[in-house]
Amino acid sequence: MIINNHLLYIETHGPKNGPAVVLLHHGLGTTRAWRKQIPALAKAGYRVIVYDRWGYGQSDARPYLEVPSFRDDLADLDAILADCSLQPVTLIGHSDGGSIALYYAAQNPTRVAALVTLAAHIYLEPKMEFGVQMIRQTFEQDQDFRQKFQQAHGDKFESVFHNWFDGWHTPKALEWDMRPLLSRITCPALIIQGEADEHATPQHARDIAAHLHHAQLWLVPGGHHMLQQEMPEVFNQKILEFLSVTCPITE
Repeated sequence: MIINNHLLYIETHGPKNGPAVVLLHHGLGTTRAWRKQIPALAKAGYRVIVYDRWGYGQSDARPYLEVPSFRDDLADLDAILADCSLQPVTLIGHSDGGSIALYYAAQNPTRVAALVTLAAHIYLEPKMEFGVQMIRQTFEQDQDFRQKFQQAHGDKFESVFHNWFDGWHTPKALEWDMRPLLSRITCPALIIQGEADEHATPQHARDIAAHLHHAQLWLVPGGHHMLQQEMPEVFNQKILEFLSVTCPITE
């Protein structure tokens, strides 16, 4: 689909009349990051929309990543929802995708019925920088990682990584703090983070939940950054329990 003058790879799953759920992948990911959640959500009766954000996977390449405002990604999400006539929706975002979901819910509170974030970030903390540098080292030195990364993103895999890495090392990113915006979010929210997340401390998730009006906090003992892939059955059950209350399936 052409969105804002670039091609986005978009998939839809589940019944067309089901409550809409949009999945937003992490900073180096694609739709494949949600492969263990899509069938569970669709089977439960939700209409699932998942896409490779601009610059990622099977979508068009992009010249740079607008971090930390995610301005272009927010414009794309808005256009997708308008094109599909999806309002209100549930947003489920992981890492960068979680930050995008928080931004969108803050800017469009009446358009979001519920919100789930996994390992989202709202400011930079020292642990995040350490994790980013470790990924950089892996990207530069681990050939197996590079090969899999190229399989996911094609010929643009180098730009995907460098857009992400460079974006998080700008002066405005280093000074970023999203907490003042979070009070604008009015929908129910489930804030998830593994306690052993490589990129943030549990306090980060506590800070997100504390600044929202209707938030549940789920800190997972021993859980890491890719929690939805690490323990998909437990993760999916928790998500579906939350959605059964906030966005129930109606006959």
